[in-house]
Amino acid sequence: MPALTNIDACVFDAYGTLFDVNAAAKNCQGDLGDQWAPLAQIWREKQLQYTWLRSLMDEYVPFWQVTQDALDYALATLKIGDADLRKRLLDIYLQLGAYPEVSGMLKTLKEAGLKTAILSNGSPEMLASAVSNAGLDGVLDNVFSVEKLGIFKPASRVYQMAVDDLGVPKERICFMSSNAWDACGGANFGFRVVWVNRFGQAEEGLPGQQEHEITNLSELPPLFGL
Repeated sequence: MPALTNIDACVFDAYGTLFDVNAAAKNCQGDLGDQWAPLAQIWREKQLQYTWLRSLMDEYVPFWQVTQDALDYALATLKIGDADLRKRLLDIYLQLGAYPEVSGMLKTLKEAGLKTAILSNGSPEMLASAVSNAGLDGVLDNVFSVEKLGIFKPASRVYQMAVDDLGVPKERICFMSSNAWDACGGANFGFRVVWVNRFGQAEEGLPGQQEHEITNLSELPPLFGL
């Protein structure tokens, strides 16, 4: 028997799950040298922290603003004062590529009759650009942005948006995220969760338990017996 049954829709986090968030810094190694990896890490960590803090402060701004603020913090931390490099990093971030297995995996799920969607903190413009750049337009049924609600994950009403808009009960939605905290958030809400642990993270001490843990999305279709 497949490990996952009674699922009608597969919903994916975007950044770090489908799209490589380290690609912008990595593609600027010629300018950053050995600082590219620390920059990528600080940028991502601060980006996430700002979403949580802004949600708690009731001070929502679009994720694109959060992304710029987080990059400015990372550049200041590493004492990099290069306006042209900042612009190049942001331009690349709008065109992030998908991980190699993503397109084929989504096609397999779609051919099996499953609905597919993105549920992301990303701004609609950011997500549209990334989806188009990665050639995923034809293998996704929906792309949901928190901008509709004005609050970031892991607020429960963000996950509820996918239930309402897809018309699928939460217990029949499988949610995938590479972020352990997001996997916990989805599971605590009531999704069936597969944690895509790309980065070898430890489990979070938070409510919500994933059903399965995989290292990349090529391992997802076999869970459905595909």
